[in-house]
Amino acid sequence: MPPPSKPFDVVRLLAALADPTRLRLLNLMDGREVCVCYFVEILQHGQPKISRHLAYLRRAGIVEARREGKWMHYRIERPEDAGAASILDAALFSLKANPEMQADLARLSHACCDPQSFVTLQGAPMPNRSKLRSTVMNAPTVPNPNRSNTT
Repeated sequence: MPPPSKPFDVVRLLAALADPTRLRLLNLMDGREVCVCYFVEILQHGQPKISRHLAYLRRAGIVEARREGKWMHYRIERPEDAGAASILDAALFSLKANPEMQADLARLSHACCDPQSFVTLQGAPMPNRSKLRSTVMNAPTVPNPNRSNTT
């Protein structure tokens, strides 16, 4: 019999959502997978700072990473815990009305349409719309028995 999974750390989730840079990262990932180089270009922060914040979001259990060659891609991973998923959904929903978040999305759209105009994006893979369900308000939580809650 497998050991019981440990409960989702809501305190860590709330701490992850308490930082403006991490909120901007989540806003850019909402419904898509994004290469770290786009975060660096759009947020105008150094790669080490961006990576530190992405690692924090991964430890909080709301972001997953995938390597493709030398590129690291990040996407939102909805928590299985219904309460935590509701908190994340509410935060993402509230970001949509924020002018700074809208400006970040506009810069992402521009960078995707014309990546050669950004030196740091030369040869970078385009962000992909997530094949997974977009995180939206009231989206049902589907338990995944194969996913562990360890980070």
